[in-house]
Parts: sequence; C-alpha cells; structure tokens
Amino acid sequence: MEYRPIEGTDLRVSVLGYGAAPLGDVYGQVDPATGIRSVRAALDLGVTVIDVSPYYGRTRAETVLGRALAGVDRDAYTLATKVGRYGLDDFDFGAARVRRSVDESLARLGTGHLDLVQVHDIEFGDLTQVVDETLPALAGLREAGKIRHLGVTGYPLAALASVAARAELDTVLSYCHYTLLDRSLADWAPMFAERGVAVLNASPLAMGALTARGAPPWHPAPAEVLRCCAAAAEVCARRGTTLEELALRFAVGYPGVATTFVGMPDEEQVRANVRGALGPPDPDLLAEVDRVLAPARNRTWPSGRPENNRP
Repeated sequence: MEYRPIEGTDLRVSVLGYGAAPLGDVYGQVDPATGIRSVRAALDLGVTVIDVSPYYGRTRAETVLGRALAGVDRDAYTLATKVGRYGLDDFDFGAARVRRSVDESLARLGTGHLDLVQVHDIEFGDLTQVVDETLPALAGLREAGKIRHLGVTGYPLAALASVAARAELDTVLSYCHYTLLDRSLADWAPMFAERGVAVLNASPLAMGALTARGAPPWHPAPAEVLRCCAAAAEVCARRGTTLEELALRFAVGYPGVATTFVGMPDEEQVRANVRGALGPPDPDLLAEVDRVLAPARNRTWPSGRPENNRP
C-alpha cells in the first residue's frame, strides 16, 4: 500500500480508502458479518482511512462499522463521517442538528473522537447557511475535542469551490469527477490547493458505470454516457482484464488527491480492489479505452439546487 498526507493536517492515509456505503445496503444487501469481515480485511491489507455517513442505510452503515472497529487500535485508522444528510430527501444543516448528529455518530462508531467530519452533499442546502452556521458548529465541536478536522462533500465542483472560497476548511470530498470518464477535478484542484484545502476523491467507478456489470437503473448519467462505458467494459474484457481495475488504477494514480474511496462490501472485493488499485495502468489499454470514452468525456448531470450547479 502507498500513503499520502492530507495536506494541511497531521493525517497520512492510504491512497485507497474504504468507502463504507455498502455496509448500509446502498448497493444491495450486505450481511453485517460479511461487512465486518470486509472492514477487518481492508485494515489488514493496509487501508487506513474509512469514510461513512449516517445517511448510508439510515445509520446502518455507521452501526455495522462501529461493530467492525470494536477492539481495533484507534491509532490504526483515520475515521471520517458526515452531517447534514440523513435520508433521500432528509437534510438539516442547522447547528443544533449538526451537534446532535456528531454525538450520535460517536456513539454508533464507538469512538471518542472523529478524525474528519464533512458536511454531506452541500448542493442540496443553502451554501450561505453551510458557511455561516454548519461549519462554525463543527468548528465548535473541534474546539471541544470531538472532531479533529472538518470539510464538505458534494457533486457540483462549483458548490465545493464556493464554500472553500468563503470558509476555513481542511478538506473537500469530490465524487465522480476524477475517473476515466470525467477528469474535471484536475482543473479545480489548483484552486483548492491555493486555499490550503486538501482534496479527497470518491466513486472512481462512476457509481457503477465503469464496471463490467454496468450502471444501476437509478444512475443519473445520460444514456449516451452509459453506452460508452459499456463499450469500454467490452474492450477490457477482450484484453483479459476488467474496466474496474483500469478505472481504479487510473484514479488512485492521480497525485492531486490524498485518497480515493471505493466501496468494498466483502473480503473478496477488498482483495480485488487493493490488488487492482496499485500500480500504473496499462498505457495501451488506457489509450484504447480513452478513445471509446471520448464522446462522453466530462459529461455531468445536475445535483441539488440549480443555483449550486452554476460556476
């Protein structure tokens, strides 16, 4: 495993992060015992950073993760969770709810502190409230010793940039914006660096689009994009490999992010992801897949409030 610092903090994390959403049955049912074994396997293989949220499975992911981490040396992992989103349409960025949410997460996760707490999917809220109320509430919890660092997450890069320009942040977490399909995060990374904000990456498989199985029915990408992804998967299959492995190697290899989170529902997937993520991608295969994906490059979709999707 390779490790990078989260710039501006004292945290150093594995380049491959454990995305805990599958523990909340977000992508299909996962038996808790299977999920617990996957967490332990990831730790054993050198994965040292875990990202979760009370939104995933309506607290189920945090509950299962807390069971998995019981008895594990607290210094052996970096633990990140979120506040603000609690259901599909259940958002509350108010200070009182933020404080209560952190206490609830601490209890479910069985820990005395959280290394990173992020405001979840900020594009669904009022960004001024996030800056003036939500983040100051987290800063207060940092002063109280309950959290160590704070950040924001979201899909529209413009929303992340807007908050980063107006608030003191440690991190931004962007998803689906540094993948084989969409590399637009690289254009925004220098701005975040100038602000002293570290960048975390998530969903290197584009929420399942960059897989042999293909995108789930609810995927928001246009049909043309998904057709290109399916064609890319066929190219990889003909070459005796998988689109998942190529996509992971490509995303993890980007030096502009500290870590890339990917879901790992079971031990087999953990081993495959760790094995597949490390090492450079095959340049010939990458070039061929790039040609197939070119018509869909950097195509995005709206998320959250319309005003939060505009530059």
